[in-house]
Amino acid sequence: MLLTQILPRALLLWPDEPAVLCGSESFTYRDVADRVGRLAAVLAGLGIEPGDRVAILHRNCHRMLETYFAAVHAGAILVPMNHRLTAADLAYILDDTSCRVMIADDGWCDVAAEAIATSRTPCTPIWSRMGGPIERVVEGPDYESLLKEVGEQALPNPASSEDDPANVYYTSGTTGHQKGVVLTHRNISSHALATIAELGLTDSDMWAHVAPMFHLADAWATWAITWVGGRHVMVGAFDPAAVFQTFAECEVTVTNLVPTMLNDLVNHQDSQGVRLPAFRLVMSGGAPISPQLVRRVIDTFRCEYVQTYGLTETSPYLTFSLLKEHLRRLPPEDQIRYRSMTGRPALGVRLRLVDEEGNDLPTDGRTVGEIIARGDRVTPGYWQLPDATAEAFRNGWFHTGDLATVDGEGYFNIVDRKKDVILTGGELVYSTEVENVLYDHPEVFEAAVIGVADDRLGESVTAFVVLRSDVSCGADELARHCRDRLAHYKCPRTVGIVEALPKTGSGKISKRALRGWVSRTPNSSPQVP
Repeated sequence: MLLTQILPRALLLWPDEPAVLCGSESFTYRDVADRVGRLAAVLAGLGIEPGDRVAILHRNCHRMLETYFAAVHAGAILVPMNHRLTAADLAYILDDTSCRVMIADDGWCDVAAEAIATSRTPCTPIWSRMGGPIERVVEGPDYESLLKEVGEQALPNPASSEDDPANVYYTSGTTGHQKGVVLTHRNISSHALATIAELGLTDSDMWAHVAPMFHLADAWATWAITWVGGRHVMVGAFDPAAVFQTFAECEVTVTNLVPTMLNDLVNHQDSQGVRLPAFRLVMSGGAPISPQLVRRVIDTFRCEYVQTYGLTETSPYLTFSLLKEHLRRLPPEDQIRYRSMTGRPALGVRLRLVDEEGNDLPTDGRTVGEIIARGDRVTPGYWQLPDATAEAFRNGWFHTGDLATVDGEGYFNIVDRKKDVILTGGELVYSTEVENVLYDHPEVFEAAVIGVADDRLGESVTAFVVLRSDVSCGADELARHCRDRLAHYKCPRTVGIVEALPKTGSGKISKRALRGWVSRTPNSSPQVP
């Protein structure tokens, strides 16, 4: 299947049905197809040919969705960019992909202009003027003016193959520059179709784009929701009060959020007594989630909850914690345990749990190994990085770098990233286990655990904790809480209480940044900004 088949189908079946709600603006599928045809013509007029790369740096907006579709209808490869990156990072991506056009939200005009100026690749900006309290003055072509100038245009249908790249997403790598993950028409379309089937998405669904659309925690829904004729609701910035208001007023039925967003929502004052009768499904993905938070999400949203797991390299979903029918008859607490797990394999995915030699491990729910995957949704590799691609694939299987267990029901449960496992005094400690115990403390708002260099132990278990507002709780109390529930060697030797934890552009807690907080002097306490 080709991504260029999706919008024409929506135009045929639901031409005058609501397609997008974005602030005070609304668009039917006829409107969206018209605007996408115009934008594809604009890109062609700027010299974009099949296979050329186009970048976008933008908040969640109807223009973000339009650009995803216009790029494939122009035969181009879209490069969504993280708006938390520096100008140097953005310039690197422009050069690495030889992007010839960048569509940029004027909220980031300074960093975008600097990136274009310092890039070695000639790149034409298209400025998306979003307005606001202070009107940004930027020189160059304007998105809406360009669409108006080209006039009405039919959706182009370039000669594409299922194996042609459609998107390149840059991952937040742990060292050096980010890697560009190539996703093809086959990767994205096979994922979208299978997810439609898994989640029962239909034209009655209203999807809220809350997680950033430059990240696959949300971007996959661009294709899937359009394919079934559902409606897209754009949330340009994450603010819990505004998000709850949007959920209620727009009668949102389904969305996917990262755990930090869900944590902010359920702890916000507006979560008390909130009524969201239209919601049928809320999902969490992008990072592990504690059972305690799952309970609060279910209590707040009062609908089906599903944990998801995947990577940029897998389009993204590999698993869902959707309960099999007989598991729905378990006592509520046992159901919570399964809903909090990473989940069982998604349609169209083959997963294995293997040891270092690639041998399959028992399905006993205890033995830890690495998840490896294969299927149509798995990337063919990294952009212009054959060595990194070869390292990630062995015998046709993609190695995720995620450590997990799998039980007799076939449900996987991640215990840590390989790079985050802590080796202390010869014992392995999985950070997620310690974090879940910390989240069980009633005064903990957020928690993250890392290993810190230690002369005697090799690594020392170190926790960073954000407390709830107006709460006084000492590090000693949190350490005791852990000692009462964990083996001694797993307990944090140091607990740093901080005002906030660093986040990635997608809203996940950044352990890479946490390691940068820690003093380089062995055996010292964490030094935080």
